[in-house]
Amino acid sequence: MRLNQIKIEFVPEHDRLQMRLATDSGAEVLLWLTRRCVKRLWPLLMGMAQASPEIALQPNPEARRALLGLRHERAIRAADFSKPYQEVARERPLGQSPLLVTRIQPRRDQQGRQVLGLLPAVGQGVHLTLDDNLLHGLVRLIQSAAARADWDLELKVPAGLTLAPSEQDGRPTIN
Repeated sequence: MRLNQIKIEFVPEHDRLQMRLATDSGAEVLLWLTRRCVKRLWPLLMGMAQASPEIALQPNPEARRALLGLRHERAIRAADFSKPYQEVARERPLGQSPLLVTRIQPRRDQQGRQVLGLLPAVGQGVHLTLDDNLLHGLVRLIQSAAARADWDLELKVPAGLTLAPSEQDGRPTIN
């Protein structure tokens, strides 16, 4: 299955972010991200972004931060935030209710690609293979949703970039 769309929105009634992952085969997985989860997830995402060889091999910390900011900006510009999330009936192989993410497992696959496991305390979760564009798009979606949640989290990407992808109804979706 290939990932088709990701949507992350703040749900005030639950004080959580709901992540919706839609595949090209018509499946959808719903996940809850709590403030604590996002706080733990953010440094892992930044570590994944900084682990690319072009950035990691830079001897100067300032050069690494600048290069990370440049790559982030480039990936965000290339991402498609223009289409709203497709609200259609989908199969939900992991259940109708969102899974509460309590475990996060970053790793690399056999080809060296970044893989992010978002898992509940018990049972099956999802593993996302993140290329550069998807990683940075996910970072942007989490930044935006956490800002709407008013959780007082400082989720910044080095180099202080000002990124403003177009958003549908204040709920960004990456396609």
